[in-house]
Amino acid sequence: MAHDRSLLPETGERHTIREELQRILRDGSVRSFYQPILSLADGTVLGYEALSRGPEGSPLHAPLKLFEAAEAEGLLYPLDRLAREKAIQSACVRPQEQLLFLNLSANILQDPKFAPGKTLELLRAKGLRPGNVVFEITERSSIEDFGAVKRILDHYRQQGYRIAIDDAGAGYSSLQAIAELHPDFIKMDRSLIRDVHLSKTKEYILETMVSFARKLQIFIIAEGIETMDELFKLTRVGIHYGQGYLLGRPDPEEARIRPELTEHIVRNSISEKMTGGLWEIGDLAFACQCFEKGTPISVVAGYFHGNENAPGAVIVADGVPVGLMMRERLFQQLAGQYGYSLFWNRSIEHVMDDKPLVVDEHMPVEDVSQLATSRDIHNLYDHVIITSQGLFRGAASIRSILECITNIRMESAKVASPLTGLPGNIQIHRELNKRLSERKRFSVIYADLDYFKWYNDRYGFQKGDQLIQYTADCIQQAIVTTGHPHDFVGHIGGDDFIAMTSVGEPEKVCAEMIRRYDQGIGLFYEDGERIVEDRSGRRIEGGGVTLSLSLLVCESDAAVTPEQISQAAAALKKQAKACRGSVCCRGTVGAPHEATAAAREADRGV
Repeated sequence: MAHDRSLLPETGERHTIREELQRILRDGSVRSFYQPILSLADGTVLGYEALSRGPEGSPLHAPLKLFEAAEAEGLLYPLDRLAREKAIQSACVRPQEQLLFLNLSANILQDPKFAPGKTLELLRAKGLRPGNVVFEITERSSIEDFGAVKRILDHYRQQGYRIAIDDAGAGYSSLQAIAELHPDFIKMDRSLIRDVHLSKTKEYILETMVSFARKLQIFIIAEGIETMDELFKLTRVGIHYGQGYLLGRPDPEEARIRPELTEHIVRNSISEKMTGGLWEIGDLAFACQCFEKGTPISVVAGYFHGNENAPGAVIVADGVPVGLMMRERLFQQLAGQYGYSLFWNRSIEHVMDDKPLVVDEHMPVEDVSQLATSRDIHNLYDHVIITSQGLFRGAASIRSILECITNIRMESAKVASPLTGLPGNIQIHRELNKRLSERKRFSVIYADLDYFKWYNDRYGFQKGDQLIQYTADCIQQAIVTTGHPHDFVGHIGGDDFIAMTSVGEPEKVCAEMIRRYDQGIGLFYEDGERIVEDRSGRRIEGGGVTLSLSLLVCESDAAVTPEQISQAAAALKKQAKACRGSVCCRGTVGAPHEATAAAREADRGV
């Protein structure tokens, strides 16, 4: 391998750097830090990325300087071996459930000493196995011979190691690397994550990547998450895992994830499921005959002869599915010349499909549908095997999956807004009536935009639709960050929205909605013009398109009807629209329980 020794000039500094690098290699003074990677579905820790640092106070403390110096001096191989050894020895991953991500330049694969034996030895000493390790191939490394790299990585894959493409989106070869190397994970570069909540282009790119990855059974990891707004948007887009300073900084010890952060992720995930009406594949599971690995083919064939309506059977080893035998495929094998004499007394694993589609019971039906319909045409109608905690639970047919998808989409079309994806009027009425029947205190927030018609006429319907989507995001984000997990957001139509919350201080939710809306609305004006026109065409100087909120607290003691809520909200809306800027007007319907009222009086010192 040729190294570019011109990276550092021939100066005294070059000499100092060379000596410092040699000292680090001689003393083994590389330290590993570990940054957590979290599930954006439930906040659990998927694993840790190992990041190497030079000695504290050294000019080579920063990893970028350390590895640049090593490459310039032709010492990249020994430094990488040392870093990998330290990363494994100090790893804080839990062997049964977490992964260790190790950075790997494509150039390192050419190292003649980059052998599986040494890595495996280190893992065993730590109580880990190859299945705990993910090799991150950095996207910034130029891969000149994909064929050679693929052969090397396939060798490691056979031992259980997994592969990730790092920094996807930062260079020019991301798609080629994904297509050629078939990674298990794709790590999206922070340049695509930064301010994603403010960029529809980034959002659409990530949505496309999620859809693309789902079909290839790849998981997406978003790098560089630093704000709650970015986290919220990434969860809504469907990103599987996240990494960044917001979730946890690199640390030599196991990260302690803040409980409020996990709660935020779970709450956001619950909100997304409520609006999407997700079904899990376990809901479609049916009992399916299974046979132990090693069962003679004659026994399986006898079962199919005696059960004409059974299209397939699952092959297991101690309860874990390892194969699938479809009726038609088995009889095709036996129907050939010498078929019975060749196969009849052999075990079923000789003819079964040893790579069937196996999914966990909690996987959404839509995700399973994507995987199932992406299979080879010869396996398209095979059963999908469903597991519970890794053990065989049942199977689902393609017909049941497609019927479920059809029903989900039909139901979604009835109740959801096509523009925002939020529940529509049918679901809004159901939610409101359900809360009223529970006779518990809750608050209704009606939101609409002032002078939206002027904006839509002035900038066009496409920009108008974007403004409505932005408003929906602001309302949802405010509910996620300041509300309760089971609070509700719906889209009445046009620029009208409704939220229902059970928090004790709904004023804070409204304040957060207005803060978020006002913070970003300026981006929707092309020329900074804020002089609007009302519906009569009169020019009004003000703050442009503003957000009016009607906050109605529904007390629980006296019966409240939807009509009362509608009338009271209309009066509040009139008050709000009489004010300049984004405002909230508050009202109350019903009456509190005496005990609740007394407690509030006591809190006020009355």
